[in-house]
Amino acid sequence: MPKNIFARAHSRTLTKQRKIAVAGVAALGTAAIVLSAAPGNAETVTTGAPAAPAQVASGTVLHNVKGTVTDQLAAANVKLDTIAAQKKAADAAAKKAAEAAALKKAAARKAVQARTAQQQTATRSAQRPEIQLVAAKTYSNTLDGWIRQALDIMKSKGIPGSYNGLHKNIMRESSGNPMAINNWDVNAVNGIPSKGLLQVIPPTFAAYHVPGTSWNIYDPVANITAAANYAADKYGSIDNVNSAY
Repeated sequence: MPKNIFARAHSRTLTKQRKIAVAGVAALGTAAIVLSAAPGNAETVTTGAPAAPAQVASGTVLHNVKGTVTDQLAAANVKLDTIAAQKKAADAAAKKAAEAAALKKAAARKAVQARTAQQQTATRSAQRPEIQLVAAKTYSNTLDGWIRQALDIMKSKGIPGSYNGLHKNIMRESSGNPMAINNWDVNAVNGIPSKGLLQVIPPTFAAYHVPGTSWNIYDPVANITAAANYAADKYGSIDNVNSAY
């Protein structure tokens, strides 16, 4: 009976030792894992001695924290790179839009300038009087030519008179001779003889001379227009003169 009790006690003793050995082996394995996973600056664990539970937990926590921080930094870098890429793309799009707007504005300004220039050209063309080439009118160097030229000048100056009115008075006064002179009447006695086609005295010729004609009293056209101008002032028209005037 006592022998059996000892055997059971011994059996229990061996069982406890086996458990301790197994625990030791497990602890050594855990320590080895911690040493391989711990960072370079981690606390060194003596080989062959089981690591304390607190040390194992601490190394694992540090490893986990470092891994978490590294992952967060990597994620943050990726996020920053993404933001930078988006900003670069936005800046490029804004620059392209600004260039397109500038080109559009320049094209619009050019179009306005073109329209303005076209309008100014049209305005100048509308304001520019049409130039018509008119052949210079010529007159024969005869009594007929002198009368017709005188009539055109009289018309431009507003002096009344007709071809017949001029012709009949010329024929009566000088017979159509532009160099005719009266040296016997009272005017001749007074030193101012009548001269030319319509026998005009020098003071009357000077007073009623028509601008644009010759100042030579013997010039046919100048003589006719001055006499017609005088007759218009005194009688209303050379057509109303039927005798010496």
